[in-house]
Amino acid sequence: MQLGIRLHDMEKAPLEKRLQIAREQGFRCGHLALSKVISEYSVADSALTPGFACYLKHIFAKSELDVAVLGCYLNLANPNEESLKKNQARYLAHIRFASLLGAGVVGTETGAVNEAYQFEERNHSEEALQIFIKNLRPVIDYAEKMGVIFAIEPVFKHIVCNPKRARQVLDEIGSPNLQIIFDPVNLLDISNYQNREQIIKEAITILGDDIAVVHIKDFVVEDGKLDSVAAGTGEMDYSDVIRFMKEKKPYIHATLENTNPQNAETARAYIQGLWDNC
Repeated sequence: MQLGIRLHDMEKAPLEKRLQIAREQGFRCGHLALSKVISEYSVADSALTPGFACYLKHIFAKSELDVAVLGCYLNLANPNEESLKKNQARYLAHIRFASLLGAGVVGTETGAVNEAYQFEERNHSEEALQIFIKNLRPVIDYAEKMGVIFAIEPVFKHIVCNPKRARQVLDEIGSPNLQIIFDPVNLLDISNYQNREQIIKEAITILGDDIAVVHIKDFVVEDGKLDSVAAGTGEMDYSDVIRFMKEKKPYIHATLENTNPQNAETARAYIQGLWDNC
């Protein structure tokens, strides 16, 4: 695997410095969310020029790092038509940018049926899923034109909340440019985490062929809810996930989440140790 880090979890610094630190800590790739790591100049849609993409491509290459994920986590089920159109336009700008940057995927989660992007029971309805699929179609059409992989990340509280719903989206869209970011912890909730082994195995079985990137973090249970923490500091057993990656996904990008500058290297070493001993 090519183990990386979410760049906005690092020490606050210019992107060039973050890349230098990431490489020094032994990472091989990064999850890049433009607005979360760049504040000294514009990252608006109109700023995502070919020159900007080529500059970022150069500094990542200089640091010997891939852009594993170009993150653009906006709500494709926003009921406000004006906001939805802005979100879709932002996705198109990121897809165009990714085609020049050489990013592995443009990544997103799958939204909610309200403007606040919050959990409500209707997120898990068939109606919500069809709204998401309808609004996703033009984004995937553009990804196909630009030769870019667009990857959705199932999350329990969002519309695509489990492996079966993710499989339905893949099948209904029917595009090779639509793939999956697999984050095992994001499939879990206080209501189902004790069945995590079964949930993870189901995800690998029905989504495995379409998994493009793996996100790695851990969780703890506190005050009746799951809190995400750095890998190796909670209750997750990554044995099945590591085995899947090692057997089926050579050189896959796998990025750490929910680390901080103090524990990122330890989390990387923990996951690398699991890989080495698998």
